[in-house]
Amino acid sequence: MNCISCEDKECYQGKDCFGLAKKIKKMKFSSETLKMIKVASKIEAEYYMKSPRLKELIDFCQRMDYKKLGLAFCIGLSEEASLLGQILQRNFKVYPACCKIGGIDKRYYHLPKISSQRYEAMCNPVGQALFLNKLKVDLNIICGLCIGHDILFTKESRAPVTTFIVKDRVLAHNPAGALYSKYHRDKFTQKNLCSLQDITSQQILL
Repeated sequence: MNCISCEDKECYQGKDCFGLAKKIKKMKFSSETLKMIKVASKIEAEYYMKSPRLKELIDFCQRMDYKKLGLAFCIGLSEEASLLGQILQRNFKVYPACCKIGGIDKRYYHLPKISSQRYEAMCNPVGQALFLNKLKVDLNIICGLCIGHDILFTKESRAPVTTFIVKDRVLAHNPAGALYSKYHRDKFTQKNLCSLQDITSQQILL
């Protein structure tokens, strides 16, 4: 069984292909997790095809009774982060954290530089997470962190994390564009990609 190759998607109608339903139903969720499950479902049902992600983000945070939001942004998206922060500040306390926080020289960790002619501070997602952890924010929002840096930030964050902008320098921060555009799809040949058809049910079972 493979979820991607499945044409019917009978799970939408209640079929439990992998025997997970009973296990999930027996789990005792924390009050916060249970609230999050309910709020997320309400947002989906009420705003389906009606509101952009920004509206959904604001309403989700309000319904979760969040007061303090962390905004972990890439220095290259400072303008977008500023606008997002201004909008969120109407309803919440917003704490921005730039990716270059701490100003640590890339040479300290022997990291490659974009240009050898200037000082370059390393991206510091761990520092961003530590800074926002100290502030005890209710939720962290990623705004354009690089691949890997977003993973490190999420790993170190004590608060839940959502992503508002995914970094893609080539496709105007729309990574799905590589799937929608034939010009980009053709660059990725089947020879170079792992076939999702080869994933077995054993590999994806918990």
